[in-house]
Amino acid sequence: MASDEPQPPQYRGVSARSRSVDRSSIRIMFDRAADYDGDLVHLEIGEPDFDTPEHIVQAGAQAAEAGKTDYTANAGLLNLREAIARHGKLGADYNPATDIVVTNGGMEALYLAMLTVVDSGDEVIIPTPAWPSYQAQTKMVGGVPKTVPLSGGSFEIDLDTIEETISDDTSLVVLTRPSNPTGRIYDASKVEQIADLAEEHDAYLLVDEVYNTIVYDDESVAIADTIGKADHLLIVNSCSKRFAMTGWRVGWLAGPEDVISQATKLHENTTACASNVSQHAAIAALEGPKEPVRRMNEKYRERRDRVADRVDSLQGVSCPVPEGSFYAFLDMRDTGLSSEEISERLLLDHGVVTAPGSGFGDAGDGFVRISFANNINRVNEGLDRIEAFLNEVL
Repeated sequence: MASDEPQPPQYRGVSARSRSVDRSSIRIMFDRAADYDGDLVHLEIGEPDFDTPEHIVQAGAQAAEAGKTDYTANAGLLNLREAIARHGKLGADYNPATDIVVTNGGMEALYLAMLTVVDSGDEVIIPTPAWPSYQAQTKMVGGVPKTVPLSGGSFEIDLDTIEETISDDTSLVVLTRPSNPTGRIYDASKVEQIADLAEEHDAYLLVDEVYNTIVYDDESVAIADTIGKADHLLIVNSCSKRFAMTGWRVGWLAGPEDVISQATKLHENTTACASNVSQHAAIAALEGPKEPVRRMNEKYRERRDRVADRVDSLQGVSCPVPEGSFYAFLDMRDTGLSSEEISERLLLDHGVVTAPGSGFGDAGDGFVRISFANNINRVNEGLDRIEAFLNEVL
């Protein structure tokens, strides 16, 4: 006999697209660490340990006090876009009114770029190891990630493999320069050749430049210095790492007017605009004194040098010397353990939190990424604990 009790509604469940996306291994380790009872050294998150410079904070506070708490234009404040054009390493050819959209961090800029130029089934070429959100966001827009391993232990671009992989089904090639997770700065001539390949196949080249002012051998690194403005070039950048403004959530996407107009329309229908207060802070960051950034970069260089020297002295581990960003990608394959096993043991047995290299693509298995965006005493302590782990397993 059928029950007279009301039946719960039947749901289709979550979408296949959402199920196809994995969580970042970086965030998984961050959450795992929250359950750890003891003194932890956090080397997993790319979070600058510096406060946002005071003049930037004051600009944000003054904007809030002046009532700048309403919506802005979807594309962002025009005077911020003008500041980005002047100081964002874009070159002189970008029109602030038509070629730049301000976003809620660099992550939204990347997502808007993919939503705008990648159709369902289109291929997105991602040299790996690479930041995991590239693959995740490709799946989120219905694209097909095509990972291409970087060359050997040097993690340089393999042009032959990219040329073999790119096709008329490719809509986008993604590069991070400097690289997250390896800290490498890809050779400019190779970047130029990839731009040419993308153009030949009617694809876009997207260059993620969020670390392009945190460099150790050049004053800065910018794709505009290599190929200038091009109809098939998209540039993502943000204030987050450069100015220690991760929580302010201000980024931008720059590119040809036809792409930016469509990206702005999508932005209008997702988040409307970036925070008005944060945009005023970003103007102060870009237009204001450069000394705070120089001091932060000096600290990053000190830590980079310390990490490189220390890793060079250890048995069973190596890494390319980071040329930019604040990451080192440690080759720990001599342990015979997977990346997940290494990170798990480092956390549970030694209290140091790292990001498993396999989370950056199959080419990263046996590696772990460490961030030296932490004060040098904690970085030293973390390296001591990694050395203790190596002494156990080798």
